[in-house]
Amino acid sequence: MANTAQARKRARQSSAQRVHNMGLHSEFRTAIKKVRKAIVAGDKAAAQKVFIESQSTIDSIADKKIVHKNLAARQKSRLSAAIKAL
Repeated sequence: MANTAQARKRARQSSAQRVHNMGLHSEFRTAIKKVRKAIVAGDKAAAQKVFIESQSTIDSIADKKIVHKNLAARQKSRLSAAIKAL
């Protein structure tokens, strides 16, 4: 347990930030799932539209360093390739 006031405050802040980051990470996964769902449906135009919308979400979360920028780039690349393969 934290002994100083500063350490107690940092513990509170870290806990709150962790909850916030978990929400953003969940949003990242949801954005990817939406695109995958559209790809499975087989409609290329709809999948492309959802991908464009999800791209900004993925990028903004990577910019906040919730996920690594290379992970975001890899996910976008794979989704884009899957859409092109339709």
